[in-house]
Amino acid sequence: MKKIQWTATLELLLAAQVLAVGCGPAQEFHAPPALASQLQEIRIANGLSTNGLSTNGLSTNGLSTNGLSTNGLSTNGVNTADFATWFQGNPAQNDTLMQYVVRCGVPEGQSISYTDPATARGYTWQGLLGLTPGWAGGAAVTEAEQQLMTACLVAHVNKYGMNVPLSVLGRNTQGEELEYSQEELETYSRPEGCFFGNLFTGEGFFVGRDGSSLEDTESSPRACALMSSTTDSACAPVAYVGTCESLCTRAGTQPYYTSCTLNGREYLPITTRLRPEEVYQCGDGVCQWTEQCGSGTTRDSCAADCGTCS
Repeated sequence: MKKIQWTATLELLLAAQVLAVGCGPAQEFHAPPALASQLQEIRIANGLSTNGLSTNGLSTNGLSTNGLSTNGLSTNGVNTADFATWFQGNPAQNDTLMQYVVRCGVPEGQSISYTDPATARGYTWQGLLGLTPGWAGGAAVTEAEQQLMTACLVAHVNKYGMNVPLSVLGRNTQGEELEYSQEELETYSRPEGCFFGNLFTGEGFFVGRDGSSLEDTESSPRACALMSSTTDSACAPVAYVGTCESLCTRAGTQPYYTSCTLNGREYLPITTRLRPEEVYQCGDGVCQWTEQCGSGTTRDSCAADCGTCS
């Protein structure tokens, strides 16, 4: 299965802060029984997955930022009282958050199972990227794993709450490259951004633009990297910090960055790419939801596609 990921709502990142105070459980791993059929269902002709989880509606309402404690999340974390208390605060939303945490941290073919002691309901969260093998194996989360988990969660944020397929590139904390193919690079041919930070320590979470920004005539459901500026708060709490080229370094000719530095602090990043069709053009005859009516030719005033405003 290719490493194609999907965006969640901006609230995902906010909810992730609840988990951030300690995330080091050792879990029961097993291959999801329906994995083969699920993978078959989400493949298309070019072999790239384009179907993700339903990711709308995460909210931090009613969730305490102190819902999890470092002491409570031991190597048996998903069975601790503190985890149970946090999870029961909003099981539906926290279930979705855990899907992304496990998707980022645990390898494909493995999963984390949890039974809510209050309801006896079981949950299974499937792995995919395997960015944090130590944590996935039951060890306490390291600083490097904190950074990569943060980068992965931030990369999945979408301020519009839309599901958009992404190519996710980078290395895990053991330096192993996430698999990609030339076909993937050609299909997801538009560089998007670099994501990094550390929400575990409160250092923040950041996005940089990789490549060219959107023209005034263009719009995209993935706007935080492509449309932001250093004064733009539309994607808060994700902070836009400039271009990836000015902040990050590559190793050789790989299509991803291996480190990013901000304010003298070095981070392990995640790099993303988009399909060209995820960038819309005013004048293509379709009034996209990212465009507005008006008398001009820009995304905010696109007469050709959306007509004039009444």
